[in-house]
Amino acid sequence: MKIIKNTSCIYKFEFGLKPIATVKPGEIFQIITNDCFDQQVKTNEDIVSDIDFGRINPATGPIFIEGAEIGDTLKVEIIDIEINDHGSIVVLPGAGVLGDQVTQPLTRIVSIEDDYVNFLGIKAPIDPMIGVIGVSPGKDQEGVVTGTPFNHGGNMDTTDIRKNTTLYFPVRETGAMFALGDVHAIMGDGELCVSGLEVEAKVTVKASLIKNKQLKWPLLENETEYMIIGSGETMEKAIEVTATEMTQLVAETHQILWEEAYMYSSLFVDYRISQAVNPMKTVRAAVKKDLLPLKW
Repeated sequence: MKIIKNTSCIYKFEFGLKPIATVKPGEIFQIITNDCFDQQVKTNEDIVSDIDFGRINPATGPIFIEGAEIGDTLKVEIIDIEINDHGSIVVLPGAGVLGDQVTQPLTRIVSIEDDYVNFLGIKAPIDPMIGVIGVSPGKDQEGVVTGTPFNHGGNMDTTDIRKNTTLYFPVRETGAMFALGDVHAIMGDGELCVSGLEVEAKVTVKASLIKNKQLKWPLLENETEYMIIGSGETMEKAIEVTATEMTQLVAETHQILWEEAYMYSSLFVDYRISQAVNPMKTVRAAVKKDLLPLKW
């Protein structure tokens, strides 16, 4: 199995980057990732306000997918996520949903043992997920820093991006130029304080292609649901763009009127907060797979 090391990372998804590795469609490979602080936070005494913010949210990549052409869809199956034996979580005045109530920066290093996190004596099973994952936004869009999500993916911070799920990304540059990072051992929906339990990780994936077909926004598939993941400058805008994509997908899949698809969305689609703290907010629209029989 090909191993892609974290010695070369990107801090912006943008057109024209030089790939650090090439994989074939259907190939299984492993990506080693840094934590979101690039290992700058190691002890409870390390204050996040003192670190180099130019190294935040490194994503290992980009990785060139052979045969990926503009207009295709990149299918990424997450086979496994292995994490380090400890992680960090921080708060910072002004950051997060309640940032104006934070009186001091604070760091906590949290141990991970036997698949449990131990936060201040409170133990819970780990639930590893990927915060940053995506592809090139293409030459017709501006580059997007890895701390921000958009229609290429990026820092979507969606808890459903975990082992045994599949993501579908629009290919907007030859080779797709795939990258990922910012793994969390555990995180609640919303990422309220602007940090999950940030960890180094090894992520095993398989990439394949769906030719001549794509959506405008990333799509996630798990055992029971499909989810459109959308982002906007406000939570309301994030819901709007996500609902627009989902309603159009429903109309095309069921071959019904747009207005009927809008009704369908109100009946059968759940809108869930992914994160409320990044420069662009992110929600996901989830629908049961038996109600939306997609044909790729």
